Amino acid sequence: MGIVNSLLRAVTWWNGQTLNTQLWTWRKGVKVGEDSQGNVFYETRDKSRRWVIFNGEAEASRIDPDWHGWMHHTWNEPPTAKPLPHKPWEKPHQENLTGTPLAYAPKGSIRRSDPAVRSDYEAWTPE
Repeated sequence: MGIVNSLLRAVTWWNGQTLNTQLWTWRKGVKVGEDSQGNVFYETRDKSRRWVIFNGEAEASRIDPDWHGWMHHTWNEPPTAKPLPHKPWEKPHQENLTGTPLAYAPKGSIRRSDPAVRSDYEAWTPE
């Protein structure tokens, strides 16, 4: 199974970092920090490029908002050096759950385990 995993890493980016990314990170990268999900963030020595090595599936919504701002050069200091102030009403970061069983389903949706019984709707039937 080790050969298969190595081959997948060589040709696909969604199975973790590719060999090219691993070499680039080894040669040019400086580790800046990690987020709550174990994703590791790097930048070049001249601070011109920033990237992330995902811990698991490569899904952009898995990056914490604090790190997202740093990745897109919204602010220069990473959250490890200058943590952002958070309001007491802010909820913890949650990845995008669309397309998963944990996705939001409004009241009355047929995807819910307890679909609402509707008395205000009558199905049309042809004569």
